[in-house]
Amino acid sequence: MPDQNRQKVLIVDDVAKNIQLVASFLKQAGYDINFALSGNSALEHIREEEFDLVLLDIMMPEMDGFEVCEIIKGNERSRDLPVIFLTAKTDIESITRGFEAGGVDYITKPFNKAELLARVKTHLELRNQRKALEELNATKDKFFSIIAHDLKGPLNQLMGLSDILHAELSTYKDENLHRLADLINDSVKSARSLLNNLLEWARSQTGALLYQPEVLDIGKLVSEIIELNENNAFQKNITIINDVNGSIKAFADANMIRTVLRNLIGNAIKFTDESGTIKITADHQGKSLVVGVTDNGIGIREEDISRLFKVGENLNLIGDSKEKGTGLGLLLSKEFVEMNGGKIWAESELGKGSRFFFSLPVANPEQGG
Repeated sequence: MPDQNRQKVLIVDDVAKNIQLVASFLKQAGYDINFALSGNSALEHIREEEFDLVLLDIMMPEMDGFEVCEIIKGNERSRDLPVIFLTAKTDIESITRGFEAGGVDYITKPFNKAELLARVKTHLELRNQRKALEELNATKDKFFSIIAHDLKGPLNQLMGLSDILHAELSTYKDENLHRLADLINDSVKSARSLLNNLLEWARSQTGALLYQPEVLDIGKLVSEIIELNENNAFQKNITIINDVNGSIKAFADANMIRTVLRNLIGNAIKFTDESGTIKITADHQGKSLVVGVTDNGIGIREEDISRLFKVGENLNLIGDSKEKGTGLGLLLSKEFVEMNGGKIWAESELGKGSRFFFSLPVANPEQGG
């Protein structure tokens, strides 16, 4: 009985001696072997069994190896099955046709045993790695699906309840009660913001995020984000100034730029002192529009600025009210800005505040808006 953990190779050749020779090498290397003396027989084996690799001769009666490979690759169930051509044909035309048919490699007869085993091992390892990656992606997709459906709903409900609690307790004079309500409200908002960033990051990494550019009224978009952050700013007595001219328009994806502004303005509130000021500007610079978010908060150390937008950097940034920053929002903002053809950067002075800028393409008159 074949070992279920051993990898299975199908050898296809109309000459039995060739099959015996190749099979002896592969069996010694620990592979399970099956064989077929024709193209039709090979396709029948593949329909009935699972194989990890096919060694396929080209010159066979009735159906040559090119046709067999094309059928294998044309079937959804077997299209990922690696096929190595094993043949005496060495002309460029045949080699090219083999790759066009879907072959992953080409070994000429008479072959070297060490070369054959090395090629087989390499392509089986690549197949294993591809399978592992597919399983990992499936697990990741499932994970984020659970987050999206099973966590986002309850978190939104908790957010609504904490808003009600915060509003109701404003009539009470117990300062400790007010402080606890504020902490609950802030914690839920931070968790929701992190969740939104995680979901958007996941969508961008899996290619599920669609890029749909349109003419954007930047001033209007900034006003929208300011309104969303109004309560957070009010709690710290922070003034947010929208200094964007109403005629300023960019050509970009609205949802992505909304996320960028949400993260930058949210960070500015987090890292700005009580009674501080945040200002949002937008100016034309050549063919680009540069949007700036400036605060007079705690600032960032010079050595940390270059690390802000790098994956893998573990920055322990703590806001004015001891809020911790994960850095995910800045990474996501960088990705979204670059997807829209722009750049993002920062300037800061410790103790005096920070300035975050990002550029976008300017909307052309013919793009409407």
